[in-house]
Amino acid sequence: MSGDPHSGLDGGAPEPRRSLLNPWLLAALAGLVLIPAIRPLLRFEPDPPPVLRQLPQWRLVDQNGDSFGSAELAGEVYVASFLFTRCATVCPRLTASLRQLQRRYREEGMHEVRLVSFTVDPAHDTPERLRDYARSRSLELERWSLVTGAEPEVRSMVVDGFALPMGERLDLAGGLVDVAHAARLALVDRDGGVRGYYGSDAVGLDEVFHRTLQILAE
Repeated sequence: MSGDPHSGLDGGAPEPRRSLLNPWLLAALAGLVLIPAIRPLLRFEPDPPPVLRQLPQWRLVDQNGDSFGSAELAGEVYVASFLFTRCATVCPRLTASLRQLQRRYREEGMHEVRLVSFTVDPAHDTPERLRDYARSRSLELERWSLVTGAEPEVRSMVVDGFALPMGERLDLAGGLVDVAHAARLALVDRDGGVRGYYGSDAVGLDEVFHRTLQILAE
């Protein structure tokens, strides 16, 4: 006997037709459409870092023996670092990190950002020694200056200006030298304001890079 394909086997009422659109499928499709549209509204953009302290006017000399200081850096965003040429521990890694940061700035087209490295052993680190240090490590000095000067002036800039430690030079056995200092990077804005201190590891480099972007956009 021919029967209605939608009727029950016992001849009872026909089964209800199932919906072809599963509610979970509908929700998933809606998500695919809506999430890209609202993502810009959900993106968190932190505020630019505040000014932590204001640097004083200062003047030292660079690796070429030329006078160099706050006047030459007026209107410039720069990353300050602190090292010395005879350092055999922290400074080589710090210098390598600065090279990475400089390369990233260049690759992202941020050519206006400068690097300034202050020696914490100014009695030894003459301009000539700073220049030799830069050459031996293939540093690109077009936008990177290494600075030195009289010990009291350098110490005043590091300790009083940047509020970072700078110990006395220690002559160790085997001709080694140590100077206790901070292996941190300081981000300085166009007006000489310190906007943050960052580590020189991968996390610190990434943070100082993105903070630099914020300051450049101000």
